[in-house]
Amino acid sequence: MFSHIQVGARNLNRMIEFYDKVLLHFGLERQPFEPDGGPDGAIWQRPGQRWPQFVVQLPFNGLPATWGNGWQVSFAAPSQEAVQLAWQTAMAQGGSDEGKPGLRPHYNTDYYGAYCRDPEGNKLCFVHAADLP
Repeated sequence: MFSHIQVGARNLNRMIEFYDKVLLHFGLERQPFEPDGGPDGAIWQRPGQRWPQFVVQLPFNGLPATWGNGWQVSFAAPSQEAVQLAWQTAMAQGGSDEGKPGLRPHYNTDYYGAYCRDPEGNKLCFVHAADLP
């Protein structure tokens, strides 16, 4: 299990706008960002829970943020409808399609997923399966 996942941002305001809308489908809400001596950022959590966290932040080293080839962040959805809504929201907020919502039986018979990239190229997966928390 992961405590938090963090992605870099070049345009922090644009990324906050994107994730504010997309992450609501997973019960994650933006929380106050506590300055820790590092650069500006934003954090999303489930209300009343410390973990898990999703963070978007300007890079600590001051260089431009870049996406990683071959990695993705996957979000567990409570239903197939939540997968569809998250993907549709991502598309409406400037994301790009990497795989429309649907069953992926080559992964498992109940694996229902969708894939996209956020406005800065980070690959995202939204997935629902019976045994996901």
